[in-house]
Amino acid sequence: MKRIVVLTPEDARHGFALAGVRQWILARDDLQATLQELVRDPETGVIVIDERLIAGPAQEKVREIEKRWTGVIVVLPSPERAARIEEDYALRLIRRAIGYQVRLSP
Repeated sequence: MKRIVVLTPEDARHGFALAGVRQWILARDDLQATLQELVRDPETGVIVIDERLIAGPAQEKVREIEKRWTGVIVVLPSPERAARIEEDYALRLIRRAIGYQVRLSP
């Protein structure tokens, strides 16, 4: 069975281990190297990234990995701001899964 890995900053240290997933605590500067390591590991199937770790060039690297990696990358919204629907991200996942542009309406 493939492994789920959650990448978070230090302040989110507790919680994910209780759900039975592997959690790595990272600084923003370590994200790209860690992603490369996880993508090369055949046991990794899902990578969940706290959006606070993604900034600047790291965001482009995540998109690049999403295009070529067979696993799934999920970006968690920051707990510091109000929740909002990330339709673009959802559409991108659906488009990747079925290979076709889908129009969603509420």
